[in-house]
Amino acid sequence: MRKPTISDLARAAGVSVTTVSHAFSGRRHVDPDTRDRIQRLADQLGYHPSSTARALRSGRTGIIALASSMPFAVAAGPSRLGFLMEIAASAAMSALTRDLALCLIPPHPSAQSYSAASFDGVILVEPMRDDPLVAHFEARKTPIVSIGTVAGRPDIPAVDIRSRQTAEMLLDHLAGQGCRQVAALIGAGSRTSQIESIAAYEAFAARQQIRPRLLLLDEEEAEETAYGQMCDLLHSDPEIDGIFAAIDAFATGAVRAARQRGRAIPQSLRIVTRYDGLRAKLSQPPLTAVDLHLPAVAEKAVTLLLNQIDGHKGAEMADLPELVARGSSLTPGTDDRP
Repeated sequence: MRKPTISDLARAAGVSVTTVSHAFSGRRHVDPDTRDRIQRLADQLGYHPSSTARALRSGRTGIIALASSMPFAVAAGPSRLGFLMEIAASAAMSALTRDLALCLIPPHPSAQSYSAASFDGVILVEPMRDDPLVAHFEARKTPIVSIGTVAGRPDIPAVDIRSRQTAEMLLDHLAGQGCRQVAALIGAGSRTSQIESIAAYEAFAARQQIRPRLLLLDEEEAEETAYGQMCDLLHSDPEIDGIFAAIDAFATGAVRAARQRGRAIPQSLRIVTRYDGLRAKLSQPPLTAVDLHLPAVAEKAVTLLLNQIDGHKGAEMADLPELVARGSSLTPGTDDRP
């Protein structure tokens, strides 16, 4: 049997095709009794409105996308439960409660898997300055919201995730634990979180009157890069007693380097990182990190995007991050309370 059409339903209901269309779309008034009769007949015939036709009429697909240009090694990693995945899961739940679908798309604008796809809007996770994803979607006039402000683009609606405050919190924690010679491992890209972490570390070094030991590392092969660089640094500069790793993969690389150089953690070297994900929790010892409240961030981003789709620009501020102090920075038997 062929699939029933809108014309079949209109004939059965004794109304015009236009009336059936309006009954399902809600774009024009239809007598409630007529609308109910159309719906009952649709159920009996097995007729379902075309999602493509609905999208053409409304200008909406009911799909929002989420993407990031962060390398997979940073965004997800072997656990598949990293920074990007936590945001994606929370954003998907937020979208579902609004009867929307969320699609996680590849990080490269040229990817065939979405070059011709249509989305109502897109959430970009920590895009770089001049990020090709921004250019790609702006050229297609797709509404954009960013998690983390976009450097140099205050016009793009964003959820500010307080990257400088996060870095300051971790650096102050190291100082409070007695660290006097702190090194920093920060991504070499142009994401706002990296720019603000560098500024926070430089201000910290000036305030503590220490010589800055700032390593700007490529995000690709993040853990291996950090491991190699930290092995060299700990060998050439044995006075280092604290490490601020802005990316959790850098932190796990630093832990491996400390072990290789015979530096006990935390007795001889204290290590902290920005994101309280699976890497931080499973590290030995577990890493002091920061709860960025990503589920709430994702919820704010979805709300902001829907407002943007409706033509209302805005911005949101994430909740204050919360320090999660663990064995990588705390001397056994102590805590971080004043």
